[in-house]
Amino acid sequence: MVKRMGRILVLNMGMKSIRSIVFDQDGNKVADSFMPIETLLQEEKVTQNPREWWEKGCNVIAKTVEMAGSETIDYITVTASASCMVCVDKECEPLLPCMMVSDRRARKESGLLKKNGYFPEVYQKTGLDMDPYLMLPRVLWVKNNMPEIFEKTYKFLAPNDYLIVKLSGGCAVTDYINAQKWHYLIEEERYPTELIEDIGISDDKLPTVVSPGTFIGHISAKAADETGLSTKTKIIVSTYDAICSFIGSGISQFGEASDVSGTVTVFRTAFYDKPNKSSNKIQQIPFKEAGLYIVGGSNNMGGGLIEWTKQCYYQSESLPYELMEKDAKEAGVGAGGLIFLPYLMGERAPIWDCDARGVFFGLERIHTRKEMTRAIFESTGFINLDMIEAIEEIGGRVDTIRLSGGLARIGLMSQIKADITGRDVEVLEEFETTSSGAAIIALYGQKIYASLKEAAERFSRIRMNIKPNRKNHEEYQRLYGLYKETYRTLKPLFSKRIQIVNELLENKKDRIENL
Repeated sequence: MVKRMGRILVLNMGMKSIRSIVFDQDGNKVADSFMPIETLLQEEKVTQNPREWWEKGCNVIAKTVEMAGSETIDYITVTASASCMVCVDKECEPLLPCMMVSDRRARKESGLLKKNGYFPEVYQKTGLDMDPYLMLPRVLWVKNNMPEIFEKTYKFLAPNDYLIVKLSGGCAVTDYINAQKWHYLIEEERYPTELIEDIGISDDKLPTVVSPGTFIGHISAKAADETGLSTKTKIIVSTYDAICSFIGSGISQFGEASDVSGTVTVFRTAFYDKPNKSSNKIQQIPFKEAGLYIVGGSNNMGGGLIEWTKQCYYQSESLPYELMEKDAKEAGVGAGGLIFLPYLMGERAPIWDCDARGVFFGLERIHTRKEMTRAIFESTGFINLDMIEAIEEIGGRVDTIRLSGGLARIGLMSQIKADITGRDVEVLEEFETTSSGAAIIALYGQKIYASLKEAAERFSRIRMNIKPNRKNHEEYQRLYGLYKETYRTLKPLFSKRIQIVNELLENKKDRIENL
């Protein structure tokens, strides 16, 4: 039974833009506005400016509030990338650019934490390795390399947490799913205090942990002035974007998986009982209130691969995406024997290798941009199959895959994913599953809906069903084996390359570019 409500506004900050969407309780999009966000790539550093988030966030919220008309916006929630760290002072102003998820500065600190005597117990309880992408290595990096910033820092926050602080006027909270990036012990409902204190960090510097769907206060008067929202609007905590996109995909039974391909690809499925095996390849995240475990992970580039392809080969074309699809189709299955490893910025799940880099393997004189583009397209399907194998290793099953995100707009890409994985693919009508998922979590938490399934039936609809081509699937099985063997063979060379490159570039000025 649906309780009556007005509307919910979702502030969704992705890697390339910040977006405000207003939904009504039937899942209809009432208003939508976005602005681009700049990401700076500077060798190992990948950063964004939190002040830019807030300024542009206020702008897009104000536009959607105006577009939505006079009807009340009852709730606001925020979703953004996880494993990104903002240092703020007591006035909740940022002290540094945000270290984004792909930032790799904390390699050394990651190694030190792995050797800490308290880590084995934390690892056993969380199943989470001490990867340099995670939050504790980043805090330790600040402590070791910028001690004056460390001392001034009042709270270390994720982007969700920072934007909620700004909206609420100082409430520093995070949800327990986001807090897992701190190696938060969800079952014990606490941070790993012994480990944190042993490395000289007080958990007072970390946000208070609450459940997804929790009401934490109303919009502050200052934020109301800047956004056009009412001070009666309730702030509801949801969680980070990858989990929201999974919920927004409307997965309702064992065997269904979601592929949300924006700048990165998020591939996850649901277990309704705790997996009986652990894995260092993929994450097992409990969503206690919904009675499920969200299993899978995110990589470093999904749609970002297509943007890179455009920059390399299609920058001067008037219709780059249409031409990319045409070229890839003409190249045919297997891209003329060309394999592409898509690890342009290292990789997270399921290989967790921050030294890995992109590779074209098998390049010949006959190959053109058509084959290169096709190989890049096919790599997105190989990524999915790699994730499916990791899920199956712990007793999972994937029968169908629900597609959303920007890549789902490319028909050939969707067919390639079906052919490579051998699974039926369902393309969703609403590509913005991250925003709709955040709305679902917030409204379910406020008991507007009795279940996630009830909410998903309103927000998630299938636009198209795609069946795999069995002949193509058989050919791709052989190519996938070559794809995997190429990575395994090159793996020891990636770390060697990093060492040599760092030595060669030690005295050179960093090159800065946008994502």
